[in-house]
Amino acid sequence: MNEKPDFKLLFCLFIVAVVWGTTYLGIRVAVETMQPWYITSTRQGLAALIVLVILLYKKQLAWIGWENLKLQFIPAILMIVLANGFTTIAEQSVPSGLTSILSALSPLVVFLGGTMIGQQKISLKGFIGVMVGFLGVVFIFRDGLGDILDPNYKTGIFFLSIAILSWSVGTIYTKMHTHKSNNIALNLFYQFSIAAIIQFVLALIINPDVDFNTWSLRSILATLYLSVFGSVIAFFAYHYALKRVTATQITVLNYINTIIAVFLGWLLLDEKITFDFVIATALIILGVFITNYKRTRGKAEQSEAK
Repeated sequence: MNEKPDFKLLFCLFIVAVVWGTTYLGIRVAVETMQPWYITSTRQGLAALIVLVILLYKKQLAWIGWENLKLQFIPAILMIVLANGFTTIAEQSVPSGLTSILSALSPLVVFLGGTMIGQQKISLKGFIGVMVGFLGVVFIFRDGLGDILDPNYKTGIFFLSIAILSWSVGTIYTKMHTHKSNNIALNLFYQFSIAAIIQFVLALIINPDVDFNTWSLRSILATLYLSVFGSVIAFFAYHYALKRVTATQITVLNYINTIIAVFLGWLLLDEKITFDFVIATALIILGVFITNYKRTRGKAEQSEAK
C-alpha cells in the first residue's frame, strides 16, 4: 500500500540540510570579532526568547516536570553546550572547509552507535550509503587533507572531535526518548534556556573583561542569523524529522551541509568550484539516496524508521 509523501517531513529535512550548511560560514564570521561563548550564549538566549514568545502566543508555556526536564537537560548539554560551543571555538583556528569534512564523521558515528545499542538494524545498505557520502566529502577536500595534521589546528581539531562525539551521542539519545514528548517548541525552550545560562556563565569566567565595542556589526548580524535560523528554525525541523526517520538518516544530511558550505565559499568568498566538486556532489547525493531509499511495502516496514 503506497502512502502520500510527507511533504512536511521533506521540508524539514530540506531545512536541516540547507540551513545548517550555512552555519559554518555564519560561525566563521561571528568569531571574527566576538568571543565563542558569548556567541553561543547570545545565540541560544535569543532562540529561547523567540520560542518563549511563540509559546506565550499559543498559550502553551508550561512546567514540563522534573522527569522531562532531565530528558531535555542531557541533549542541551551534549548537542548545544558541547557540540555547538566547541564547534564555535574550533572555527577560531580551523578553516570552515576542514570543519565541515570532520563534522561529516558524525553520520558514521551515529550509524555505528545506533547499531551497537540496537536502535536500528545492522544494514549493509545503510553502511554503504554512509560511506559513499563520506567519500564524497573527502573527495572535495582531498588536496587539503594534510591540514588535519597541521600543528596550528591541533587545539581546534581536539575541540571539534569532542563536538562531533557529543552531537552524535546527543542524537542517539534524543532518538531514544523522542516519543516521550510531543511539544517540540516547549522542549526546545527548556533546552535553549539551559544551554544559554551555562554558556553565559562560561563566557563570564573565560572572558570576564570583554570589550563589547570591538564587536563588529557583521559578527553581531551573523550571531543573530545563527540564533533565528541555525537554532530556532533548524532545531525545530531537526527534532520534527528525528521523530519520523532514523538517527542515521537525519545525520547523513551533514553531507549536504558540506555541499552548501563549499557553494557559499564560491558564492561569497570567490573560492573555485572544480570538476572534483561536481564528482563529490554526485557521490554525496548518491550516498544520501542509498541511505534513505526505501521501498514501500506496507505498515510493517514503515514502522521500522519510527
